[in-house]
Amino acid sequence: MGVIRTDDGVELFYRDWAAEEGKGGGRPVLFVSSWSLTSDAWAYQMLPLSMQGCRCVAFDRRGHGRSAESPSGYGFDRLADDIAALLEALDLRGVTLVGHSMATGEILRYLTRHGAGRVAGVVMVGTITPLLARTADNPGGVDPAAFEAFRTENLLRDFPKWLGDNVGPFLDERTSAETKGWIAGMALNSSLKALLDCHRAIASADFSRELPGIAVPTLVVHGDRDVTTPLDLARRTVALMPNATLSLYEDAPHGLFLTHRDRFNAELLAFVLG
Repeated sequence: MGVIRTDDGVELFYRDWAAEEGKGGGRPVLFVSSWSLTSDAWAYQMLPLSMQGCRCVAFDRRGHGRSAESPSGYGFDRLADDIAALLEALDLRGVTLVGHSMATGEILRYLTRHGAGRVAGVVMVGTITPLLARTADNPGGVDPAAFEAFRTENLLRDFPKWLGDNVGPFLDERTSAETKGWIAGMALNSSLKALLDCHRAIASADFSRELPGIAVPTLVVHGDRDVTTPLDLARRTVALMPNATLSLYEDAPHGLFLTHRDRFNAELLAFVLG
């Protein structure tokens, strides 16, 4: 575990689990968590992959978990620059970037701003791309008023209750109460200011013009029971990217990296090892 300092003075917590001795070549994988979650969420991927010869790194987004709050906002450009700072600080090359939900946008913006020189491939789980909000070009999107209602009526009024009501659909009926509590606890340990500003960034982001320029091999993983990001987003994302493949998980929710971890871990390892 360690900390890096960004160019605006923010300390970012990260964990770096080296490949188990004698296995593989230590191919690097950087995990980026979703809105409100932390590097802890990837433990059930990081440990198995490190045991299979990968070097697994994850960090807490600024304002989340053990990372400091941001003096420079929480826009996607700023968050993408944090990924760049970590890759450079650890000198990770030939890395596979794995992102869930909000993190898919951060990874995409990183590639747009910094290029793919350090990147071997990308895995996008429960993607928010191309865009979530309803616009003239995206009539099937979410009404922006619904995003604002969530922020004013849930996030800023009783976020713990909202978590309690919604952690179930994030996972599934087979998930233990203890695991649901673990997930909710991560979210409650993140800055409310960071959650508010990150949610605003998610709701307004449009990556449609960036996707066609991302040529690295990309695996888009999505569940057909995802109530947070509809499956249509994944299909549209793959259609816009020149080197992307969709892996559809039947009966899987937004948090499929936990509910369907065996299948996901096997697919992720195969993708990383190429």
